[in-house]
Amino acid sequence: MPITTSPTIVIPGITASVLHDEYELPPEAVWTAVRNKRYDRITLHPEDQRYELLEPARVSSGGPFPLVYEDLTEELRDGLAGEEDEPAPVFPFGYDWRLPLDRIEERLAAFVQEVIDRTLLLKHYRDDEDYTSNPTVNLVGHSMGGLIIAGYIERHGGGSVNKVVTLASPFQGSHEAILKLATGTADLGDNSGGARERRMARMTPALYHLLPSFDGALVVENGMESDIFHPDAWQPSVIRTITHQVRGWNVAGADLFKDMLDTAKTHRERISALRLATRDGTSEEGARDEASGNLVRDEDWLVIAGVDAETRVALRVGRDERGRPRFLLGSAERRNDWDSEDEGARRNTGDGTVPLAGAIPPFMDESRVVCVKPGDLGYWELRDRALAGLAGFHGFVPKVNMLHRLAIRFLLGKGDPYGNTWGRRLPGVEEWRPPLELREKG
Repeated sequence: MPITTSPTIVIPGITASVLHDEYELPPEAVWTAVRNKRYDRITLHPEDQRYELLEPARVSSGGPFPLVYEDLTEELRDGLAGEEDEPAPVFPFGYDWRLPLDRIEERLAAFVQEVIDRTLLLKHYRDDEDYTSNPTVNLVGHSMGGLIIAGYIERHGGGSVNKVVTLASPFQGSHEAILKLATGTADLGDNSGGARERRMARMTPALYHLLPSFDGALVVENGMESDIFHPDAWQPSVIRTITHQVRGWNVAGADLFKDMLDTAKTHRERISALRLATRDGTSEEGARDEASGNLVRDEDWLVIAGVDAETRVALRVGRDERGRPRFLLGSAERRNDWDSEDEGARRNTGDGTVPLAGAIPPFMDESRVVCVKPGDLGYWELRDRALAGLAGFHGFVPKVNMLHRLAIRFLLGKGDPYGNTWGRRLPGVEEWRPPLELREKG
């Protein structure tokens, strides 16, 4: 009997993997889902951001938070399995979410190969000639996990990838990353707003990878820098505090800040240049590519974006008394115009953390994107809707039952005879072309 699908890897978002300090015996948990968040112990060293500020230490990653990802992982294992003794493996990929995404992508590449090697030890996969001749994995990413997937595919190609599902991923960034760096408080990961958290955040390269780059992300006065990846776009207090943090070390705060911004911008440009193959073997740009066999097809990537939650869709930047940038963190730019009759205005929404404009992949036609909202959840998920209201829709997306069913349908290539999956098109899209047959809610 043929296998049901390739093995699957689940890639969580930023801050959502456990961190342990393995210098201690037994290893000490320094970052967990609740209570144990040792900001001082996980702050990276300004001179060498491979290591920690407080040495001796050896902080490494454990698995994703079960509180967030256990339901998704177990539902995938159950829904993708074939016969009782023929599982479709689903591997959680925990990672050190502090690092630049390029480094995480290299670790993902090694993990993809490990998963393939382990899967080929299972008899039903080893006996499947189609799989052994072309072993692949499915990749399911939430939030920053989707950026890691995009970067991995851009760098390593799609030869080892069967299908991709990304949930609420900020492909073009989120303003919450700015708020986290500027104030320490945001709808992104932990939210204590304390001084220790601000210090840790500003030394966390991955956070810079989440800065917003879509058109209109910053609303600035004439003559001001509008590229958030440029140091001149930032209010001086951020650079000043980084300079204060690194005093006594052989590095200048302004140089370190610029290096982290430059690295993040280069990564954003790289994933923006990612090409997908279309049904006729051409890239999304329409030019035939002889290497398109190594590209992921657009119909093999399910992009799910959250809408209908109040979300910061822009950041207004004014001038201080000396004419320097000053972030105006008012509530006017937190919007949810999903129910507007104006199609353009309807895009002023998001999932509470990622604005819709930030969730649209620049490498994919907008007609492929599937939108979901908290109000789409059915009667049986009223309890989940209540939890989403408390935790925020963005962080809750991996726990939504309907999205589990949708991901399983997509990965298996199955229909929906009971009509228990659905979605919506992006506002302004005339012909909706999701990568699977899908009921559209009006």
